Amino acid sequence: MTHVFVAPHPDDVALSCGGLIASLRELGQMVTIVTVFSGNTPDDGTGLTQYQREALGFGSKTMWPATEAFNRSSILADFPEAALVPSWAAGEARLEATQLDADAAAKRFWQRSSWYRRASIRNESLAGQAVIDEVPTQGAVLTDEVMDAAEAGDLMARRRVEDERFAYFAEASIVFLDLPDAVFRGYAGDDQLLASPRADDVAPYALLREEIARLEPQKVYLPLGVGGHVDHQLCRDVGLALLAEGRRWVMPGPDYGDMVVFYEDFPYSYWNDFRGLEDLGPDVFAALPGDLSLAPSYADITDQLERKITGISLYESQIERLFDDPRAMAEATRAYGRAMAELGGVSGSAERYWVTGRV
Repeated sequence: MTHVFVAPHPDDVALSCGGLIASLRELGQMVTIVTVFSGNTPDDGTGLTQYQREALGFGSKTMWPATEAFNRSSILADFPEAALVPSWAAGEARLEATQLDADAAAKRFWQRSSWYRRASIRNESLAGQAVIDEVPTQGAVLTDEVMDAAEAGDLMARRRVEDERFAYFAEASIVFLDLPDAVFRGYAGDDQLLASPRADDVAPYALLREEIARLEPQKVYLPLGVGGHVDHQLCRDVGLALLAEGRRWVMPGPDYGDMVVFYEDFPYSYWNDFRGLEDLGPDVFAALPGDLSLAPSYADITDQLERKITGISLYESQIERLFDDPRAMAEATRAYGRAMAELGGVSGSAERYWVTGRV
């Protein structure tokens, strides 16, 4: 199965769904994170840096873990985190061994020809061909452009680097839509950021729906909007719009009524002592089609809790703002996991999701 997790910002999915993602990957299921508001300027055709433009649409840092060293996805990252390198990432020794095998195979293939074409598994140009990092929509994680922007003080670039590191750690694919964050769309202060979205600030339904359809998932996870941040609300509205599409009988598309899942926005749900959908207010799900229901489902993350905490700790720029320090973050994550487990009758730790279904 393929699971798509929609993150309003870098860190939201790690905070809210890190345990489930770890469980899914342990089972061998595919996970893609779509980070929506990862840009820092309006997309008016000017003012965007290269690292922002490169991820519009598909995103140029999509990376699937694989076992074959011949696959570019398996080559060690240009800026590897030593403690986070997975077992399948090929270093120089493994690459050289595979290169020798590839050369031998290519020589056998061309042995009846009057010339020999060398096979290169590295990111090197042969016969003037473009290397993979120069091809739009492809490339390795943590490229020079993003690292340079982060080191130069670009805060959104730093958050994006953290998001890529988490995806690498979680062995997930990641896509950046790079829409501008709410603070770059005219929202100022908590009174505006935690209120209803402006009438002229519409949910990115078309763009996000296109990306979800391209990924062909069996489950799509979107935020509930606990805490009221406008970007979280807009992503939730996309989920509701998908549910409003209903079944399609002519040239059928996906039936989102069986696919859409809403996750609780941690740590906002922890701070606000969120108990159920009624805490969001009576109008949030008023547009939910009458033949659909939302029911709580509890994911047992007992075995993955510490891995979730490690994943959250990769977002160094956000720890102090959200929790004061890493110890407080770990304590809050464990406490919330215990609270959800108690509600769901799970022994240990859990994350709660709200699953849609036909009635």
